[in-house]
Amino acid sequence: MSSGPRAASLFDPALIKPAIVESFRKLDPRVQIRNPVMFVLEMVALVATVLMVRDIVGGAKGVGFTVQIVIWLWATLLFANFAEAVAEGRGKAQADALRRTRTETVAKRLLGVSDMFEQVRAPELQVGDVVLVEAGDTIPGDGEIIEGVATVDESAITGESAPVIREAGGDRSAVTGGTRVLSDRIKVKVTAAAGSSFLDRMIALVEGAVRQKTPNEIALNILLAGLTIIFIFAVASIPSFADYAGGAVSAVVLIALFVTLIPTTIGALLSAIGIAGMDRLVRFNVLATSGRAVEAAGDVDTLLLDKTGTITLGNRQATAFLPVRGITERELAEAARLASLADDTPEGRSIVVLAKEKHGLRGMEMGELKARFVPFSANTRMSGVDHEGAVIRKGAVEAIIEHAQGLGIGKMIPPDAERIANDIARQGGTPLAVSRNGQILGIVHLKDIVKGGIRERFAELRKMGIRTVMITGDNAVTAAAIAAEAGVDDFLAQATPEAKLKLIREEQAKGKLVAMCGDGTNDAPALAQADVGVAMHTGTAAAREAGNMVDLDSDPTKLIEIVAIGKQLLMTRGALTTFSIANDVAKYFAIIPAMFLAFYPQLDTLNVMSLATPQSAILSAIIFNALIIIALVPLALRGVRYTPGGAAALLRRNLLIYGLGGIIVPFIGIKAIDLVVSAVGLA
Repeated sequence: MSSGPRAASLFDPALIKPAIVESFRKLDPRVQIRNPVMFVLEMVALVATVLMVRDIVGGAKGVGFTVQIVIWLWATLLFANFAEAVAEGRGKAQADALRRTRTETVAKRLLGVSDMFEQVRAPELQVGDVVLVEAGDTIPGDGEIIEGVATVDESAITGESAPVIREAGGDRSAVTGGTRVLSDRIKVKVTAAAGSSFLDRMIALVEGAVRQKTPNEIALNILLAGLTIIFIFAVASIPSFADYAGGAVSAVVLIALFVTLIPTTIGALLSAIGIAGMDRLVRFNVLATSGRAVEAAGDVDTLLLDKTGTITLGNRQATAFLPVRGITERELAEAARLASLADDTPEGRSIVVLAKEKHGLRGMEMGELKARFVPFSANTRMSGVDHEGAVIRKGAVEAIIEHAQGLGIGKMIPPDAERIANDIARQGGTPLAVSRNGQILGIVHLKDIVKGGIRERFAELRKMGIRTVMITGDNAVTAAAIAAEAGVDDFLAQATPEAKLKLIREEQAKGKLVAMCGDGTNDAPALAQADVGVAMHTGTAAAREAGNMVDLDSDPTKLIEIVAIGKQLLMTRGALTTFSIANDVAKYFAIIPAMFLAFYPQLDTLNVMSLATPQSAILSAIIFNALIIIALVPLALRGVRYTPGGAAALLRRNLLIYGLGGIIVPFIGIKAIDLVVSAVGLA
């Protein structure tokens, strides 16, 4: 599995410079209004700026203090914009490269049934056009191969360096615009118009153009807006208390106090956290149609996984030679090895490997034997060799019986061979018979090999509280055996599209969120029904349209990583929200006693930080309020490290690290800034 496009460094000038420019562009109130806290901050910053200009023109005293407050108010807003701009910019370089691929590609559009073609730009292609793509050409758009077979380099899309085979018919006929043909030639029927292809959607997704707020984000925004409104009323009431105490508080100080009290930290980073979560998926070669899909992945309760290619290696491997009475295991292994030399399937190669490992039988080139080889064929379901007067065959039991009949031997199968074959079938394996001159020598046991470490990974999911369900077309006996070996919680045998859909609906009826992967048209209903539907990039168009994520590597095991990325997104948001709230509470105790000490001398006992003056207290707080945002940008973009565990353990960890840290850091930070401010005479 590839690691996907590499993330740009946070301190890369190519990323920072555009982000700084974008930070100023985002000052547009029409952009800011999407974030209630930042919109209010911009409005009060404008008011403070107007008051500053008034004081400068009127020659008011203490205007230098006002200027500093206004500068840091705008800095706070720009830092928040910078965090979002950096998060968006991390995917734009990849999007720009993909866009160039799209616009610069020239297509060979066929003019009829012949190979005559005209050259047109890729964006000019229409749905239904047929294009000729030869070795070295870039495929101009999404489509289906209608003729030919070719090796295709998909690294521009998936980041995977190994080329893949694409051919007409079957489930390997889909190709994607922007990929390149390395060998042979194919004819491709365009299935997506310009602007709606997979590549176009990928560009939009990595740029964050269609990122929607998730339900949790919306709820958190409402909470932050509510807190902001509460502090508007709280700060607005301060002049009355000051008058009652025989003093006065300037409007600019009230604005500064208001900004330090409202939850600016999480308000500034909330959008960046969501965008960065989608960007982590993109760098992992997974595209999500919206932030909702990423967040849902973090809340998944039930995970449906296909057996083949996900839990097992996908190709059955030889695990044992089981001879009939009168035949030694080595004799059976030698015959099976010879019969498999012309079998280029993974199963055939595994027999040769097993014979070498168990009996030291040396591999040899076919030419060395000076024999007639019979290559494996899907029609005959056999392979073999005619060597030194012996006719040796290996294949499905029924095929070997038919072969014996062809030699005039009859269809009798030794009783112990039949028993062995039946035992293997009951265990979920595949029996292959080996014969010499029509006489069955024994059975080769092929079985699904469960991937190494998969049992431990399912144990990790169980710690997360996620129930795993294996989906397979095998019978119940076979499914149960593999499920037990793999360590999944449950299985669905002989799974049909209707059975998958029913299972998902039953889980959702219990209030659970369900994730599944699929690649075929028969998976489309279940992918559409699942809360997280991951479609394989190599799958059918129907599957890709039905899912809310597309895996560019077509690796079904990535479902496990997708869940982890979703949980990391939720943890990051939760951790920074915890830090922000604790941070605000600490600021209240740090600032308010110092600010109102002149009015209420009794507050001196609460002035634990011993801030120099009310002016230095509020200036130090407003500076800290701005700097903490920029300090937390790397954490918001990289995400909090996720480790499997229960909700209670995660809550304790959040409270200990980010809750306690959110209380301690402001006391240290504000005091340090106060010392500097007082030393240089800024307040």
